[in-house]
Amino acid sequence: MKRALTPGTFDPITSGHLDVITRAAQLVDEVVVAVAASPKKQPLFSLEERADLVCQATKHLSNVRVVPFDDLLVDFAEKMGATVVIKGLRAITDFEYEFQMTALNYQLNQALETLFIMSPPQYMYLSSSIVREIASLGGDVAQFVPECVNEALLKKFSA
Repeated sequence: MKRALTPGTFDPITSGHLDVITRAAQLVDEVVVAVAASPKKQPLFSLEERADLVCQATKHLSNVRVVPFDDLLVDFAEKMGATVVIKGLRAITDFEYEFQMTALNYQLNQALETLFIMSPPQYMYLSSSIVREIASLGGDVAQFVPECVNEALLKKFSA
């Protein structure tokens, strides 16, 4: 079985993330969406909330499972039996960062491959931080996120 990790903070999961996960699910037998704790990023949603939102957003994908983690990515990949990491790329700035991370991960585990999926034009500008900012200012983000996320953001910012 070919198992891949698609890691991220997913604070919150966006339609761009969902596109990458959906496309990754077509390439491998199983995709483990690895929801990173990322405490240094001071996430808006707790790890449990983010994992739950990813579960809801991906429930239609039968070969996707969601697992929160706070390990080193290469260690988590080994623990999950994943041989490949699949990441989305939006722009050159993403590439520079991801290229460095891929090189570092390769130094730590040469058996772990990294594949990049290019974002389609409609998601190239989209990020969780932009979604959070728009939502925090009362803007409508329904077109950028799964419905469950839109509802969670409305609830979070109406409190």
